[in-house]
Amino acid sequence: MSLKLVIRRLLFLILVIWSASTITFFIPRLSPRNAIRERFAELARSGGFSPGDLEKIIASYSQQFGLDKPLLQQYWDFLGSVLRLDFGYSLNKYPSTMLDLIMQSIPWTLTLLIVTTILSFLIGNLLGAIAAWPRAPRWARMVATPFVLLMGVPPVLMGVLLLFFLGFRLQWFPLGGAYSIGVVPNWSWGFAFDVLRHQVLPALALILGSVGGWVLSMRGMGVTIQGEDYVNFAEHKGLGGITIFRDYYLRNALLPQVTGFALALGTVVTSAIVVEGTFGLPGIGTTLNNAIRANDFPVIYGIVLFITIAVATLMVLMEFIYPLLDPRIRQN
Repeated sequence: MSLKLVIRRLLFLILVIWSASTITFFIPRLSPRNAIRERFAELARSGGFSPGDLEKIIASYSQQFGLDKPLLQQYWDFLGSVLRLDFGYSLNKYPSTMLDLIMQSIPWTLTLLIVTTILSFLIGNLLGAIAAWPRAPRWARMVATPFVLLMGVPPVLMGVLLLFFLGFRLQWFPLGGAYSIGVVPNWSWGFAFDVLRHQVLPALALILGSVGGWVLSMRGMGVTIQGEDYVNFAEHKGLGGITIFRDYYLRNALLPQVTGFALALGTVVTSAIVVEGTFGLPGIGTTLNNAIRANDFPVIYGIVLFITIAVATLMVLMEFIYPLLDPRIRQN
């Protein structure tokens, strides 16, 4: 891979981050609504302090958040804070910063994403390859059909169905949360097993909704690979069916799927965030839902910006990894 290509991809990543930061900064300011005033006006109605005190609080918070400065100065300060990974403070949990909230919730989201994404990719591509392989038994090709049918069910609806049937009716799994109520987090096998039981339903909701897409795309690639010369040559050499399937058929059909994996990252992240809110996991999704309910606009904008930067970075990394997987690619 040439240095010129690396520099071009990094410059593209910087452009994406700058564009996302600019949009995140200006769109809220196009609205006539004042997030700080709305937040503390709501507290004033429930707390009963005087309008004079309300104005002093609003002025103090506006100064703290830099909203009393000119718009251009606010913009430059905002870009500087993004470079420092300082996404500002939370209105609802002040003086906690956005970075504090993200660091508290990102391990739950990251664990769920890694497990479900890898399992969906492996299961879907294996079933799709078997479904297209002409030597596979008929029963093996039919295994992929239910996953294709479930592909049209949104992850949120899938999560609700799993909660109702497996959690409420059969009571096989907990109905929500990261661990049981009253349990103190600790480094023990009992706590790890309790966390695992709470993660099963969210993971199933994401896996069942995404495996079907991998099955269809892999089946299409498998049908195309069957007519390639190297597959026919391997068959004429008299190689075993498992060897041809593993080394000539599956390995080459997987290469375009890696590109699809990079493109699907945005959808996977979005689905995971929504599912987290459904099951009450203390991840990025729950933090975002709580911020929406509390009108905590800085947290909402910060999480959206953080997700945009993370997905853009992952897609650039996938572009760097792909030539390592396929030596035939030559990029000038």
